[in-house]
Amino acid sequence: MRGSEDKTKFSAFLKSKKHLVFGESENRMNIYSNRRMRFMLLVVLCLTHIEYSMCAAAAQSLGKAPQSAKKIDARVEDYMKAAVKAKHFSGSILIARNGQPLVSKGYGMANYELDVPNTPQTVFRIGSMTKQFTAMSIMMLQERGKLRVGDSIGKYLKACPIAWRTITIRHLLTHTSGIPNYTSLPDFKKAAALPVTHEQMVGRFKPLPLEFKPGESFNYSNSNYYLLGLIIEKTSGQSYEAFLRKNIFVPLGMKQSGIDNQRRLVENRAGGYFQQDGLVVNDAYQDMSQAFAAGALLSTPRDLLLWDRALYTEKLISRASRHQMFTPFKEQSPGEGYAYGWVVSRQFGRPQIAHGGSVSGFSSYIARFPSDRVTVIVLGNKSNVLSSGIAQDLSAIIFGAPYQMPRERKAIVVALHTLDKYRGLYRLTPHITYSVTVKNGKLMGQMGQLSGQPKAELFAETETKFYLKAVDAQITFVKDNRGEVTGMVVYQGGFRVSAPKIK
Repeated sequence: MRGSEDKTKFSAFLKSKKHLVFGESENRMNIYSNRRMRFMLLVVLCLTHIEYSMCAAAAQSLGKAPQSAKKIDARVEDYMKAAVKAKHFSGSILIARNGQPLVSKGYGMANYELDVPNTPQTVFRIGSMTKQFTAMSIMMLQERGKLRVGDSIGKYLKACPIAWRTITIRHLLTHTSGIPNYTSLPDFKKAAALPVTHEQMVGRFKPLPLEFKPGESFNYSNSNYYLLGLIIEKTSGQSYEAFLRKNIFVPLGMKQSGIDNQRRLVENRAGGYFQQDGLVVNDAYQDMSQAFAAGALLSTPRDLLLWDRALYTEKLISRASRHQMFTPFKEQSPGEGYAYGWVVSRQFGRPQIAHGGSVSGFSSYIARFPSDRVTVIVLGNKSNVLSSGIAQDLSAIIFGAPYQMPRERKAIVVALHTLDKYRGLYRLTPHITYSVTVKNGKLMGQMGQLSGQPKAELFAETETKFYLKAVDAQITFVKDNRGEVTGMVVYQGGFRVSAPKIK
């Protein structure tokens, strides 16, 4: 990354993820046991998303015209074989041009216990990718005269706090309401496995003060989209699930998409896993009533391609409404920022509309390049393997931009006197620091200004390059001409961020 613009993007991204254990998404509704949490500390990226990913390193790479289908297929296959071997990726991918699949394949297992492989028909939880469907529902209801995005949410939600009276539906759509994110609350991990009513969920964050004046700033908050789900139910007279099924899934032929419910039998459903110490284990259970309109959907790559096709047409909403939906409300930089359920940016020298998702055991990402009619979809069922990074690399393959092949990393032993030089505090953003210490001969890292974040071991690849075992991330320490450590550079999921040593 170069310059203040990249720092701004990264800062915004970190703010969007601050409720998560750094070391994933999205944002997202990710739950880990205490035993797993120590492996999930990470300097820059959570497994989402998120959900809200602007892969700035990829943005620096100006891509060429899309490659031929034959070249794409061969290079993608080589890349994915390496991703399975080195990153332990498990899931399904789909790459399409002009609405037609160029690559559509499954990797790894949908069910490791029954030895069932992933296929293009496997059904995955998609986490915060749900938000784009919630936003579409709001736009459909606006066109039908049921609401206006400029309306106060108090018009549709009963007993709103006084502080919410100036919050509009648009503020919810664009994460500019100031309402605290309920997945950031200290008790969320404990409550996540239990069913919850709408009244109980809203009651968790309703009494809390706003984090900023509505419309004044951006902070990714699942609370916003939970409330949008309630507004959809109120104005449509249907359940959120029924509205999506009747107005989006059935008309588009998305037969394998719907709200996740653990009691419901879902044909070809993938299990959610976690890679730990070389072993595959079941990830923590989360009840999807906790996610609701912020992240409770199931889908497949093929169904999401049907969705992608519809977004170029007026099957669901008018052209004017689509333009509004894809226009950032509060830009992080010119033409870039969060729109209605989508992140709008420029990658590989062209516009990108994208979003990620992460929920216990799953990581997802969709990247759309409308000027080329190219779409990349990655749905994974291991929560510590970033779908966003894989999607960005696959996009780079399509556009002839630089990318790195996944590779296995092997730790070496570094002398204690060398590790001691890395002790200190490093500034990632104006408000977020990373602390490096040495304990029992091991280099340990810990995120600052975030409560409850555990320390995690950094493993040496060389004397200056270190990585975390549970996620694909690297930290390189920087020295001056005298050999003094002046900072570090963090790489993950398309990001390259310089962090000076401040203490």
